[in-house]
Amino acid sequence: MKKGYWIAAVMTLAFVGFGLSAFQKTLTPYLSFDDAKKTKGVVQVMGALDKASDRYDDKTEQLSFELIDPNGGRMPVVYRGLRPGNFKDAISIVAIGRYQDGRIEAEKLLVKCPSKYQGAEVEKSYASKSAQAS
Repeated sequence: MKKGYWIAAVMTLAFVGFGLSAFQKTLTPYLSFDDAKKTKGVVQVMGALDKASDRYDDKTEQLSFELIDPNGGRMPVVYRGLRPGNFKDAISIVAIGRYQDGRIEAEKLLVKCPSKYQGAEVEKSYASKSAQAS
């Protein structure tokens, strides 16, 4: 075989290997609150927003709130950055970050809002779950 074919084959394998490793690093599975507490790396947790718990400091641009899981468990979350515009309308929030000092230090927030067709029903459902957890 010619030298050029070998170089192309090696480069192709290198690009495929790099692509696979980069893809694996972006995969972050959803974890329960208990599993997130035991994990050292980046975690992804989802829960309903406890609307009474959210606080935002304009000076430090720090948002803190609590998530509630379907079993009534609570997880404090701290996010540094601008508050998402639709945060108050959220029915559930996905926090992606690391568990440290008894809370999730979120690097990203994914805010899920109800559609205009299901808003009232979903809001009532999460409100009743939040009231039961308190």
